Amino acid sequence: MVVAFKVTDGQQGEWAVLRVSGELDLVTSPVLRQRVHDAVADGRHRLVLDLSEVWFCDSSGVGVLIATRRLLRSCQGSLRLILPAHGAADGSHVNRVLGALGVRRLFDVHPDVPSAVDGSSRPLSA
Repeated sequence: MVVAFKVTDGQQGEWAVLRVSGELDLVTSPVLRQRVHDAVADGRHRLVLDLSEVWFCDSSGVGVLIATRRLLRSCQGSLRLILPAHGAADGSHVNRVLGALGVRRLFDVHPDVPSAVDGSSRPLSA
């Protein structure tokens, strides 16, 4: 079974929302990197990456997330990640990978897009 990698673009108020699905790996991570760069080049510096449908993420995918954080910070922007628990005790795959690598604390993580774009909501703890 082949699972297609897809990035869809949306907007929620002042936030650009990129919804990512499939595997985020060596082959697909350049696609996400380019979509992030395109959004920033368009002047969209408040970005939500919805990773709730990403079921696999390797080190190249993590590299894109860290590079995205760095890029947005360099232009005084903001990055928020959507990493829902999916009802499992240990949460999403991406959340587990970020935690195992010790970089989860670098990101502003929310359970869903509405809470990420709500200015009064607080991120999930690391």
